[in-house]
Amino acid sequence: MLEMVPPHARRRPVGTGSAASFLALLALAVQLSAGPALAQGTQLADWSDADLATAGALRDRALKGTSAYEHVSSLVTEVGPRLAGSPGDEAAVRWAMNRLGKLGFTGVRTQDVLVPRWIRGTTEVTLLGPAAQPLVAATLGGSIGTGEEGIEAQVVEVASLEALTAMQAGDIRNKVVFINQRMERTKDGASYGTTVKNRTQGASAAGNLGAVALVIRSVGTSDERFAHTGRMTYDVSAPRIPAFSLSNPDADTLSRQLKTNKQLRLRLKSTAREMPPAWSANVIGEIPGTDRAGEIVLLGAHLDSWDLGQGALDDGAGVAIVVEAARLISRLDRKPSRTIRVVLFANEEFGLSGAKEYARLIGDEQAKHVLAMEADTGIGPVIRLESQVAPEFLGAIEKMRAAMQPLPIEGGSNNASGGADLGPLRSLGVPVLDPVLDASLYFDVHHTMNDTLAKVDAKVLDQTVAAYAVAAYLAATKQGDFGRLAPVPFNR
Repeated sequence: MLEMVPPHARRRPVGTGSAASFLALLALAVQLSAGPALAQGTQLADWSDADLATAGALRDRALKGTSAYEHVSSLVTEVGPRLAGSPGDEAAVRWAMNRLGKLGFTGVRTQDVLVPRWIRGTTEVTLLGPAAQPLVAATLGGSIGTGEEGIEAQVVEVASLEALTAMQAGDIRNKVVFINQRMERTKDGASYGTTVKNRTQGASAAGNLGAVALVIRSVGTSDERFAHTGRMTYDVSAPRIPAFSLSNPDADTLSRQLKTNKQLRLRLKSTAREMPPAWSANVIGEIPGTDRAGEIVLLGAHLDSWDLGQGALDDGAGVAIVVEAARLISRLDRKPSRTIRVVLFANEEFGLSGAKEYARLIGDEQAKHVLAMEADTGIGPVIRLESQVAPEFLGAIEKMRAAMQPLPIEGGSNNASGGADLGPLRSLGVPVLDPVLDASLYFDVHHTMNDTLAKVDAKVLDQTVAAYAVAAYLAATKQGDFGRLAPVPFNR
């Protein structure tokens, strides 16, 4: 069970006697005469000059250099890949417990989480015909295997998931469906949302129409021969068929050959298999607050990774960002009023098991979560600051952004998601802050064997830590809160 932090300390009276009573009544009269907004505290100063000065010093300290790179290096060197339920996942939990303890976090603990267990096995995809050749491919996460005999069938190319669902069963029955939709490179990674559904929903859509397998162009932006994996899901009402991704160059090869040979065939083989669920854990550590220690500012990242690479960017970098931001705050002379809680979530990649369990177990403590932030898009830097807070507190978000200057961070919308692992908390009404990271290069290596420490730039990582540290410190020292969001069902 989640351990509770100490209850909110009661405020002491200003004084006693008639003089104190007169001053209290006078203050109340001035407050009420200023109108209802001031009476509710929404126009009171968000931060003292001393708090803002401390945030500026924290930013400058981070920009001079942090230990974030050391955290990533330690994780990928001592642990490596961390697929949910694997021995690497178990080792990562031990690593995180030891790391947080050595860095001086308090209340370091685990929260048991039951996670799915899937074994990739081996993958072979071969293009048959006059120009026969092996293709660089990966079995999609959660896919069934083909059996030892494999699958050989004609290929049908479609442009998108929407084009697939518009087809008739007779067009693809007993064939391999190839969804050939390229993910476009954008600074904020927005194209990921429009193409990832090919991976998550494509197999069931093709299976419903009688296809024997699915192959997609990798959901990624690299032109190197690295196939991108990632979670796919099966609709319970659809036949389960094997699902694969091709590297972008190999998807180009297949598409070119299909233009001149509509009878082209593929041979597919995968030994992927599902295993019984296994135990993993969320890892939690805190930087305790002072007079409002019972209120929580949450910094989250996910500890698991895919099995093909080292998980340096996804999400070793995120782990390093939130851990180092909190560590730097703990070294300040001027301590935060609220508790800063770091949560390293279990199994983000295979269904948010850790995030759902954390939200389930917090109970009444969810009302004490003042703001939550997540890091899960590589190293950065932060390019925009988005939020989802009560509208009357948007001015405070803008002040936060101003405190991050001279970092070139733009203002953003107030409909941020906050990140995948914050979804269950957001559904409970917890406000979220979303420092949007530059994802121009992130999807070149995302979910590939090329997600390695070589792709981590220490200086860029320091800039991102600076922004997160400022935001976390100001959230933990803000005079008021950020309101609450309307609770909504969480269905992912």
